[in-house]
Amino acid sequence: MATPETVLPKNAATPAHRDGNVLRWLTAYTVSLIGDSVYFVALAWSAQKAAGPTEVGLVMAAGAVPRALLMLGGGVVADRFDPRRVILGSDTLRCLLILAVAAGIALTAPALWILVTVALVFGAVDALFVPAVGALPPRITAPDQLARVTGMRSLSTRLSQIAGPPIGGLAMGLGGPAAAFTIAGLLIALSLPLLMAIRIRPLVAPDAERPEPGTARQDLLDGLRYIRRHRLIGPLVAAGAVCELGLTGTLNVGMVLLNAERGWGPSGYGWIVSSFSAGAAASAALLAIAGWLPRAGLMMAGTLLVGCAGAATIALVPTLWLAAVLAAVIGLCAGVFGSLDNALIQTAADPAYLGRVTSVVMLTMVGLAPLSYPLVGAAIGAWGAAPVFVACGIFASLGVGIALASDAVRHAELPRQRPGVTV
Repeated sequence: MATPETVLPKNAATPAHRDGNVLRWLTAYTVSLIGDSVYFVALAWSAQKAAGPTEVGLVMAAGAVPRALLMLGGGVVADRFDPRRVILGSDTLRCLLILAVAAGIALTAPALWILVTVALVFGAVDALFVPAVGALPPRITAPDQLARVTGMRSLSTRLSQIAGPPIGGLAMGLGGPAAAFTIAGLLIALSLPLLMAIRIRPLVAPDAERPEPGTARQDLLDGLRYIRRHRLIGPLVAAGAVCELGLTGTLNVGMVLLNAERGWGPSGYGWIVSSFSAGAAASAALLAIAGWLPRAGLMMAGTLLVGCAGAATIALVPTLWLAAVLAAVIGLCAGVFGSLDNALIQTAADPAYLGRVTSVVMLTMVGLAPLSYPLVGAAIGAWGAAPVFVACGIFASLGVGIALASDAVRHAELPRQRPGVTV
């Protein structure tokens, strides 16, 4: 009897980048992410107009709280229901919310309490959207295409980060906050027809392998146990969590403070961040084009090790151009590690648990990793950038040890496409 990982769709021989079903999903996802980016620009500038710098931070942080608190519950919802319907529902709610805010701001000046409320509701809806997005790829493509889809999705994320802020800034400059919120809502609305056109294939597993549905709490605990007991997914999730905790603070907060300490200024920060993004985009393109990399588990651990070494030493280099080159290497390695980690998890996971697995992975990114921000800032203020970057790089490298300690990770491979095979 076939397991969910080996049941192939009718178009199994079609590469993901030529599959109209995958491309519709990717286009919808990209447009929705660009709308998200425009929304955050509109939210930040509206808060700045309504209050001051402290309040801007309050508004921007407000959405992260419900997102982190509800993320695991969103994973249960994604696994209990059709993830496409969850995405459609959450995207519709986000669209209506943003357009309602645009209408309200067009009639009156943005009030701080309105912006905080919007951020809280948007974050809560995001807690449904994110796990469902992670649970959808196995239902629209074959297992041997998941690595390519992961690379395409990473490229989509980079594109939204590049295109969203300028669009939001232009809308703010031409029409103010109301125009920017309207553009954000319309972009998200554009994704809805594409999502409705996606074909979803059923994923059937043997009844003996799947527990009977219980309460939401039981489903959540069952998902956590599934991750902990899985020989491959458990170490992959743990390695990714340690990596996020070790590197996110230095790459976001620490990099700003490093540039200030060295006198490189905002332009230097821009060069370093752009170089990192270019490296990450290159890694996404590599996986999207190749669709498969050999010895995926060992390559994942190796690129993480190189990325950790780069993150540890970037504060030691004497010149800006060397720091920018090193940032590109870090971005490339971090991108390969993240893409392989995600592809291996998606390939190995029983689709019945994939929403909950995705929610745990995302919780480490949006819930746990930001906890390091104040610690990194305080440590750099006390001891300077160099020792903090070295310490964080060493801590992140513990993820390499977790990965290599697992026999399942060391021998993990991505499935290769078998041309012409259909079911």
